[in-house]
Amino acid sequence: MSALIWLLIALPLAAGAALAVTGTSLNRQAPALGVLVAAVTLGLAVAAALTRPSSSVPLLAGIRAGLAVDGLSAVMVITVAAVTTAVLIFSAGEFGEDENRGRFFGLMLLFAGSMLVTVTATTLPLLLMSWEAMGAVSWALIGYWWHDRERARAADTAFLTTRTADLGLYLAAGAAMAGGTGTLRLDALPHTGSPWLHLVTAGIVAAALGKSAQLPFSFWLSRAMQGPSPVSALLHSATMVTAGAYLLLRLHPLLAATGWAGPAVAWTGAATALTLGVVAVTQTDLKQLLAASTASQIGFMVLAAGSGGVAGGTFQLVAHAAAKSGLFLAAGAWLTALGTKQLPSLRGAARTHRLVGACFTVGALTLAGLPPLSLWWAKDDVLASARAESAGLYLIGLAAAAVAAVYSVKALWYVTRPLPENSRTGYATERPGTRRVPATSPAPLLILTGAAAVLGILALPGPATWLRDLLGVPGEPSPTAWELGLSATIVLAAAGMSWWRPFPPRTPVPPAVVRWVGGWLHLERAVHAVAVRPVTAMARTLAVFDDRIVDGVVRQVAHGGLALAHRVRRVDDSGIATAVDAVGRGGLAAARQTRRLDDGGIDAAVSAVASGARSVGRAARRPQTGLLHQYYAQAAVGFCVLVLIVLLVR
Repeated sequence: MSALIWLLIALPLAAGAALAVTGTSLNRQAPALGVLVAAVTLGLAVAAALTRPSSSVPLLAGIRAGLAVDGLSAVMVITVAAVTTAVLIFSAGEFGEDENRGRFFGLMLLFAGSMLVTVTATTLPLLLMSWEAMGAVSWALIGYWWHDRERARAADTAFLTTRTADLGLYLAAGAAMAGGTGTLRLDALPHTGSPWLHLVTAGIVAAALGKSAQLPFSFWLSRAMQGPSPVSALLHSATMVTAGAYLLLRLHPLLAATGWAGPAVAWTGAATALTLGVVAVTQTDLKQLLAASTASQIGFMVLAAGSGGVAGGTFQLVAHAAAKSGLFLAAGAWLTALGTKQLPSLRGAARTHRLVGACFTVGALTLAGLPPLSLWWAKDDVLASARAESAGLYLIGLAAAAVAAVYSVKALWYVTRPLPENSRTGYATERPGTRRVPATSPAPLLILTGAAAVLGILALPGPATWLRDLLGVPGEPSPTAWELGLSATIVLAAAGMSWWRPFPPRTPVPPAVVRWVGGWLHLERAVHAVAVRPVTAMARTLAVFDDRIVDGVVRQVAHGGLALAHRVRRVDDSGIATAVDAVGRGGLAAARQTRRLDDGGIDAAVSAVASGARSVGRAARRPQTGLLHQYYAQAAVGFCVLVLIVLLVR
């Protein structure tokens, strides 16, 4: 039974590494191989969800590497594998043979494998390894078109922001060891001794909020939209960006153990859901709107984790993954076909490509939370838990649900407008459009949007009870009839007002405020002002100190030593040299006798050793480039090798 769970993670990791290394040499076969591996992984995920395998092997002294599929991870492994398969099918028609398809499909499989380890890990060290590998691969995928400097900088920004938050996991691991949690099992973390318990919780919360693009880390998700659309559909809707929310749902007992973490997480999620929803309303770029809405929707999951709504948060995660990945794929299909992702330029896009338009419409209505689609039910499950925690959280959640209807209807309003007169020539505002949708696009779009529409059955009495029992939370609150009616009324009213009010609407809000909100609250500027510039200035100051003070002292000492050497040489030349010369003649005679022995074998051996040392030195200097991202990539490779050792040597 344990072999199944190791195979579940080893297959995408090994196949992804092999494809990424082969690069363009398997360009023609890479899409088919990638889809095949993803489909087999999906089959293994279903089998694992049904059989619930687990395994644990020694990793370090007293610490084990554990994997298990329980109720929550059973839902997650199927979600990750299913979305990965759909996205790779779509990607097969998006990337031509002039692209490095082996690297792309390999990295996507590596990411899926890392995510599968993340959701099945039962111990903190294994979670740390997969968390790091996931971050490294996401950096490579966001910067897939690395020849474009702007895209490369965007990948760096996303990576460094999440990497900073990820340091919280190291803080948590160290505090857990100090607090007596020797095994570092995730289910043992709530039993960490005080005050280390609070450090463990703070580290976990920081890492989770950073990975899930919650305030104040949200801006990295905007920069990540520079990556290919399939990357956004996989990483930034269904997997990486939900990893933090999943971790908080998994470790809800840890949040509850501290007393302060649960409310802090809940209020952060509620604030992000409302604030980033408003940011989404102001966007004119479709991918930026979807990115801001992703942070907003994940805010509901974080709200659920903080208020104890594990079932509602899980339902929200799955429904959002299906809806948002379909929307990102539709945006990518339009970008390929029409050459733009700007909403004013996408007028009539749903009429030009009707199948994509129909799928986008279903996804947008689901995202808006309109009844009876899945996210309406999911949000009400989350809001029921929020109301049990605090009336303020419930009201903010309702407001965020209304805002979700506004930004979803805004996107739908633009793409369903009548075709512009110059539709054949007026679309390509960002790049030349192919004017056709790839043949591989319809199937994944239909599957994902269909799932988004029908997943609402999980909220019916029977399935809802089954889901709560599966997750081990049978006593969680459910929405009452008046709560369902109130949220439906608010969402329908917001959607109706948005549809009948032309975009962009006239507003009394000052233009400067609109620009500030549309610029993602200028959070990136704030980070540069608060953290980047002071650290850079301190580095420059230390460099000057090193050059002028430390190096100056060294130079003065060196000059003094040189002067002393000159004086000694004068003494040597005056008399000592004569005696040394006599001794030298005798030594020279002895040296002639031993030269034959030295030349005959010792020099050859020394030369061989020196040549080998030079070769090793040249090889050792190559990785020392001084580039931070290359050092991180080397560390990520080391983590992957360690995971493979754990898999193969048990």
